[in-house]
Amino acid sequence: MGVSYRWVIVAVGALMSCVAIGAMFSLAIFQEPIASATGWSHVGIASAMTLNFIVMGFGGFLWGAASDRFGPRIVVITGSVLLGLALVLASRAETLTQFQLTYGVLVGLAASAFFAPMIAATTAWFDENRGLAVSLVSAGMGVAPMTISPFARWLISAYEWRPAMLIIGVAVWVLLLPAALLIRRPPAAAAESDSEFAVDGARPQLSKVFRSPQFIVLGLTFFACCAAHSGPIFHMVSYATICGVAPMAAVSIYSVEGLAGLGGRLLYGSLADRIGVKPVLVAGLTVQAAALATYLFVSRLGEFYALAIVFGSAYGGVMPLYAVLAREYFGQRIIGTVLGAATMLSSLGMAFGPLIGGWIFDTYANYSWLFIGSAMVGLGAAAIALAFPPLTREKPQPAFGVTS
Repeated sequence: MGVSYRWVIVAVGALMSCVAIGAMFSLAIFQEPIASATGWSHVGIASAMTLNFIVMGFGGFLWGAASDRFGPRIVVITGSVLLGLALVLASRAETLTQFQLTYGVLVGLAASAFFAPMIAATTAWFDENRGLAVSLVSAGMGVAPMTISPFARWLISAYEWRPAMLIIGVAVWVLLLPAALLIRRPPAAAAESDSEFAVDGARPQLSKVFRSPQFIVLGLTFFACCAAHSGPIFHMVSYATICGVAPMAAVSIYSVEGLAGLGGRLLYGSLADRIGVKPVLVAGLTVQAAALATYLFVSRLGEFYALAIVFGSAYGGVMPLYAVLAREYFGQRIIGTVLGAATMLSSLGMAFGPLIGGWIFDTYANYSWLFIGSAMVGLGAAAIALAFPPLTREKPQPAFGVTS
């Protein structure tokens, strides 16, 4: 198996992150049609997304640990089967409670089976160009709003929300199960004793890792970053509609954010390789906070597009940097477990936004306080990131170098 196969791993990881995250976040597109058809409250539907993130957080830690032990292929196959099943069952829910359990619990558990295992698999295949590879896998999340969201909107317009969600569930099986079979281990094991937490080649002690300043700052920054942007992302379509933007045009704002996030991942990853991860992360988090505050002053479609480019590139650009930091601080041997634990904290942060945003709208009939609070949390994330300890070893990873 030639080294060129590593790019197959990247392509599979990007596809899986696109489909899994796109299917999960499509609830933002389904929210209004579901509420209109069923009479369920916005906060009740949004709470399914909150459950989704909470379960996704704990699931990410378990799936990441499982991938370290058993390999990523069996993990993503299991996740693919479960994700399709969860969406099919959610499409048949007759009560809000049934919907919250199927979409919130099962989709959250299934969607968490892809990110940490595929990032771990990717970093194992790459010594050079690792930053680029991780960014490309993560870029699948940015592509999701440009693909799954418009597809969901078209399906809802053509068939209503239940058949639309059922079709997406079946599509998950069709796309992800064959892709999962392409995952292979690298031809040569990556260096395992490449972390200050590994002593004499022994497996790093997780208790020491999780108490370390490196992990504490990583986890808290990831948590606050996601807590800041989750509510605005989830409620953006509803907010734009309230401002007078047509529904399909409002969905296109979501797509512009995704496209900007794709470019932001590559841009921020390249800059991190050149000037260091920490300053790029702090700058990106600051830009994200400023963009969130600026949403208070936009109301027209062109303004939404312009701000979506800035906001999307910022929140999309910083996301791969957490995985790069995890790999650099803790090494390859336990990256699935460490990244899964960090992702658990980030998912708990993501859980607050949709629920709080739904409550704010139901209470005040607008989203102003959502953007004010999100901007403040975003500034807090940038402040926490300033406390990242310096890396004890320097391994330059040229983002666009040539691999021999």
